[in-house]
Amino acid sequence: MVIAMINFFGLLFVALLLLPNLLFAFTHKDGFENLYHNKPVEICEQIGRFGCFLFAWIEIPYLSRGELFAGAKTVYLITGGVLVALYLLGWAIFWRESSLRKALVLSILPSLLFLESGILTQNFPLIALSLLFAPCHILISAKNATASKKT
Repeated sequence: MVIAMINFFGLLFVALLLLPNLLFAFTHKDGFENLYHNKPVEICEQIGRFGCFLFAWIEIPYLSRGELFAGAKTVYLITGGVLVALYLLGWAIFWRESSLRKALVLSILPSLLFLESGILTQNFPLIALSLLFAPCHILISAKNATASKKT
């Protein structure tokens, strides 16, 4: 009996998403200041974030049904690759910038990646967690960007 299967492409996508974040953490020792304080939204965002990170590469039988349609794997790989490339490009372009557009680009792209990955692979935990993560992550990012402009 198979308990779970590993999606190596999903693992690669997550690793590539984490790469610029780790680089940012190492080069900004003071860290990231969260100026938006809403505990329920923050908790939902963290549950969604770590759940998406996990279920992007872990597929549990009966909760993940595989390809949505013939050729969905190809669409998943292409759209996932494009979204990850755009995310990395966003980091490169906006590295030194602190703006709402940076916050939106770097929160919307991973949200889309997790949602499209979940839908195309019929990974129901990933779909649910991406629907929790996306609005919370985008809201927190946008609120932090606009709050930092005011201070």
